[in-house]
Amino acid sequence: MHAWRFDAIGTQWEIETVDTLSGAVRAGVDAIIEAFDATWSRFRGDSVISSLRSQGGTADLTPDAAADAAAMLEIYRDLGRATAGAVSPLIGSALEALGYDSALTLRPGPPRAAPENWERMLRSDHMSLTLDEPAVIDVGAVGKGRLVDLVSDALAHLPGRVTVDGSGDLRVRGGTARVALEHPYDPSVAIGVVEVTDAALCASAVTRRAWGSGLHHVLDGRTGLPVRTWVATWALAADALHADAAASGLFFAGGPELADRWGADWVRMSSDGRIERSRGLPGELFTEPAR
Repeated sequence: MHAWRFDAIGTQWEIETVDTLSGAVRAGVDAIIEAFDATWSRFRGDSVISSLRSQGGTADLTPDAAADAAAMLEIYRDLGRATAGAVSPLIGSALEALGYDSALTLRPGPPRAAPENWERMLRSDHMSLTLDEPAVIDVGAVGKGRLVDLVSDALAHLPGRVTVDGSGDLRVRGGTARVALEHPYDPSVAIGVVEVTDAALCASAVTRRAWGSGLHHVLDGRTGLPVRTWVATWALAADALHADAAASGLFFAGGPELADRWGADWVRMSSDGRIERSRGLPGELFTEPAR
């Protein structure tokens, strides 16, 4: 297998293929990532969603971005309803209040809940995105999964197994990958392994993107505060969009039931080390974590 490693959207990516990717294929992947980032990054002042943050309004979308908006907002509706409002695409203001802002100041202020009833405020039409009031859109609960799918789809013509790994969110086509479930507090330790066959596995942990005293990126939109009960989640689904969304939802009550409805298998670890899993998980959890 040949591996292409590169940095994009603030994290490291790796694409494994049977043959070395040509320059044209790599340029195509770069273009997909750049177009997605130019629409959905709240860390870029020139992005589409940044143009809406101060006054709201309507922004035009490209056909690809309109498809992304429709897919992601549908998933957010399911997540928000299943978790009683804990997961929201308007969580950006809560993240920024705690210092996880576009400048990454990491200087926390008072917590701020996400706006209530985001479905009333934010919607996508045929070729546009409308935000009725000023707010900070953040699609972090599902966005990287969507982007992994877009890249994976663009490489579907390649022979053999193709693995697209967006630093914890991965999708496998044309084969099987055996993936270790990294212990959230010790990257050298695995709590289990999962077989990923023509599917996607996404992970989330409160120890990633953490700062200050107990602050991290997984917030409860109803309070604007970091979650405390669950510290790591993994979800296996047919595509990375649903796997990423399920991994996000598993931090909250209602998340496991939603993952089950989607047909996603899952694992989650609590802050006291307790592990829960779905019955059909195609893998093994270790009684003692393996190094």
